[in-house]
Amino acid sequence: MTDKMTIDELAREAGTTTRNVRAYQTRGVLNPPQIIGRIGYYTDEHLTRLKLISRLQQRGFGLQAINDLLSAHDTGSSLGDVLGFSDALMAPWTDEVPESVTREQLEEMFPEIRADGSLITKAVDLDLLSPEGDGWTIPSPRLMRVGAELVSVGIPLAVVLKQAELMKADIDSLSWRLVAMFGMYIWDPFVSGQTPDRELADITRILQDLRPLAAEAVSVFLARSMQNATEAATMLDLEGLSGPKNG
Repeated sequence: MTDKMTIDELAREAGTTTRNVRAYQTRGVLNPPQIIGRIGYYTDEHLTRLKLISRLQQRGFGLQAINDLLSAHDTGSSLGDVLGFSDALMAPWTDEVPESVTREQLEEMFPEIRADGSLITKAVDLDLLSPEGDGWTIPSPRLMRVGAELVSVGIPLAVVLKQAELMKADIDSLSWRLVAMFGMYIWDPFVSGQTPDRELADITRILQDLRPLAAEAVSVFLARSMQNATEAATMLDLEGLSGPKNG
């Protein structure tokens, strides 16, 4: 390997295109080459950075996020720290394994779909089902079983799906607020150098600690809210039963 490569040679070594190399330079994630005469020459450092960009893109990071991570790398974080943070950030929040289901199995759990196929379409729109060949994939079997239990006790499937839609919107809003909180008070100050005593490994540990804390907080608030709501509803019912009677 040479420490003096043209853009064509660099792209070939990195397994990418010259167009991507130029785009990375424009976005600031790759330093410009050394110009000798009219030719730009790249080094092994450029090649290492290109390979790191590719690995981060494969993990789902956009160029802005990659730029932030590489900024942390440039200030002293190791490659292992960068990849460790990306692993923590992209790690799944659930250990559920998706399951496949046939039309017959769906109809057994949710008999109403025999008469109203639009209920399946609604479930697909909510990402509760995903078409797969002649059947479907269930991304969250646990959530599907909750729905089946609610239907089995007499709640119409259309009502269950509507509540799922409303709950999903509420949780989406909460999730974005939590992500924004992490960005505002942890990540952005770190990237901008406002917290010089913190290293990327510290940010990774904070992120890993916040994951179970967020889930626990949601669980506690839901439990308390459900208790308050059921108590209030019960009191209203009792007041109605004990109200004045004519005669």
